[in-house]
Amino acid sequence: MASPGVWGDPGYGVIRTGVVLPTFRETPADALDTAHEALAAGVDGVFCYDHIWPLGEPDRPALAPFPILATLAASDDVSPSPRGGPYFGTLVARVGLVPNAVLLGQFSALDLLAPGQIIAGLGTGDRLNEAENRAYGVPFPPAAERRQEMVDLGCALRARGITVWVAGGVAARVEEARAIGAALNVWDAAPALVATRAKGPDAVEVTWGGPPPAKGGARLESGILELARAGATWAVFGWPIDPVALVAAARAAAEAG
Repeated sequence: MASPGVWGDPGYGVIRTGVVLPTFRETPADALDTAHEALAAGVDGVFCYDHIWPLGEPDRPALAPFPILATLAASDDVSPSPRGGPYFGTLVARVGLVPNAVLLGQFSALDLLAPGQIIAGLGTGDRLNEAENRAYGVPFPPAAERRQEMVDLGCALRARGITVWVAGGVAARVEEARAIGAALNVWDAAPALVATRAKGPDAVEVTWGGPPPAKGGARLESGILELARAGATWAVFGWPIDPVALVAAARAAAEAG
């Protein structure tokens, strides 16, 4: 089976699709219901954020990603997909909130529940996340140190056969992805930027994440088509989004070429 995150062919000419689950809640009920709905519709993977609170909203709740992903990975209600999934991942787990050894153990435990179906999306955080660390006395070292921590963790995960995506930030940095042998993940990046990273002699695999298009429908289909033509191997959308429409848009984009 081809890897879902390092030059993995999605099969059938269709870009892989994912949904970020609604975890800014008091309970996991919405996240689990959304996951089952999305996977039943044919979405390839479900993902969770890793925040102490939603950006800029410290009074709101945020559920930890790993218990939700573990519940789904171990569920008898989740059926295998014809394209190797379903996949379960973080978008993204932030280095530094807990020691790398803890994150390595958490991802490894998930991989025991669903071997070959785990995507370790990793990031370093930025100035928008810094307050989360400070509020709990968690150090927030300089960006270069956080990037090195991410590379160290990514290499350890890859050594265990776990797929790794690396957040490249607004500049879509590729150095860390190359050092790990991972896919570059970009958030809400324009197709033109995706193409500059996904094509050419220095190309890396690029996976895309972002909010759902405001107008849905035709805009969703054209957006996925643009991303696929730019070279993205995944399109992962934040909630809310209609998973049936998402899968249909990906198939229509594949047919359009």
